Parts: sequence; structure tokens; C-alpha cells
Amino acid sequence: MKKIVVSIVLTVFLFFDYPTVFAQNAGRTRVVILGTGTPNADPERSGPGVAIVVDSTAYLVDCGPGIVRRAAAAARKGVKGLDAKNLEHVFISHLHSDHTIGLPDLIFTTWVLERENPLRAFGPAGLKEMTDHLLKAYASDIENRLDGLQPATKNGYHVETREIRPGVVYEDERVRVTAFYVDHGTWKESFGYRFDTPDRSVVVSGDCIPSPELIRFAKGCDVLIHEVFSTEGFKRRPPEWQRYHARSHTSTAQLADIARQTQPGLLVMYHQLFWGTTDDELVKEIRAAGYDGNVVSAKDLDVY
Repeated sequence: MKKIVVSIVLTVFLFFDYPTVFAQNAGRTRVVILGTGTPNADPERSGPGVAIVVDSTAYLVDCGPGIVRRAAAAARKGVKGLDAKNLEHVFISHLHSDHTIGLPDLIFTTWVLERENPLRAFGPAGLKEMTDHLLKAYASDIENRLDGLQPATKNGYHVETREIRPGVVYEDERVRVTAFYVDHGTWKESFGYRFDTPDRSVVVSGDCIPSPELIRFAKGCDVLIHEVFSTEGFKRRPPEWQRYHARSHTSTAQLADIARQTQPGLLVMYHQLFWGTTDDELVKEIRAAGYDGNVVSAKDLDVY
């Protein structure tokens, strides 16, 4: 009888404690979609931003509008590495405004919220000029916070900017980050990034059309996070916009081909141009184009 009671108690404990047990045994790397938006002002989708969180350290890709508040929302849900004061690394894919408007937010809001170390920013040529101008634009704010009554850390507003070339651009004990060129319209430099951590490989496409470099670096990765537009919605676009999007972005049909060639463990669509379609319909378009692997259309604050 005693053995039966102990068995029942243990079973009940494990049942109710399962989420905790699962969390404790989860992998070290989490992918958090901070923003899936585009330049369209969709209130449900903040500007493009992805966080690769290893243990309690976050590595951001791009910083669209709302980046710090989305990170705070993820932190409130339990992703501790996304507390504002911990946001110290960002990798910029290219300098389009929708991918960088959150940069002053990332520099200054996190400083106000007690980040002690400088922000480390990696990206294409022109990023240093951008950050230098932002620091000049907010010179009065910086002076007031340093010399006024409000407590402020001394170095948190600084930015250590590195304009990168393809190859390994950052490495520490948790991650190796490799940048590679992607093709995005008329931009001279636009990057995708591959993150190799102790337990996962994650590739973020940035804005791009299909290219051999993307295929090379995404092949066999655990998670491929890729921008996309609706093939069906594209047919309804004006000719001038069709010219732009065909040269700058990836359709669901093209993405299905990319996924067939790279075979990621999970394909995550983000930065979606829906044009009247839905998340489910984007997945159906991928299926109709012949890809039968794991695929999702991301929403803000999804975690993989």
C-alpha cells in the first residue's frame, strides 16, 4: 500500500511540475521573434527584430520600431536575457529605415534602464556614421543625464561600432556569428547571419532574394528565419511594386525552393508581406510549392 501511495504522489508531482522540469531541461538556445513587421504600420507587428538568446545572453538581429518594448515583453514572459539592461549586442542586416529606426531606442532606452556596458553594433558600411550622428543628435539628452540629477551609468550610452565584411564577425564562449552577403535590391551591402551555439544553428536571412550564399550558409541549419512575400498577393500588386519586390524580396514559391535545398529543422517566415493573405495561407503557399518540412509563419513574441 505504501508503495502505491508513493507512486501516486510521485506521478501527481511530475504531472503538475512538468512545465518546470521541461524548462530546466530545455536547450541553451532560444530564438525569440521580437518583431515581424514591415514598413506597413501594423499595430500587431513591431518592426523587424530577432533575438538569439543563449543561456541569459541575447544577440539581436536588426532593430525595427518597438524593439526594446518587445524585448521587455519577452523578458516579462520569462526570457531573462532580454531585460533591457542586458541588451548589449546587435547585428544589423542593412540600413533600411524599418530595420534601424529602433537603433536610438536600443542605444538610449537601455542606457536609461541601467545598461552599464556600451552597445556593440555590427553591420554594413555606413553604420558607424549612423551611430555617430545619433549620438550627436541626442547630445543634450546625454549631457543632462550625465550631469543632472538622474542617476546614470557612465558608459552605457556609448556604441562600439564595427563595420563588417563576410566571415566570422563575433565569437565568445556561447556563440560564433558568421556574416554573409545577401542580395537586396540596390543596396551595396546587405547581410544575413548564421549563429552557431553549443546546441543549435540559427540563420537569419535579412532582406533578400534567393542566392547561392544564402543556400550555402543555411544548409542543414536547425532554424532558418527568412523574410517572405505572398506569391498570390504579389499578383495583385501594381507593376512598379512588382518590379521592386521581385528584385528585393523572396516569394513563398522561392522560399519553398530555398527550404528544399537547405533542409532546415524548422523554417520560420518573418517580415511577411501578406497583401491580403493570412499566416495560414502563407504556409499553404509554401506547401503548394512543394515543401513538406516543418514551417511556421511567425508572430511577434513567438519563441522557438
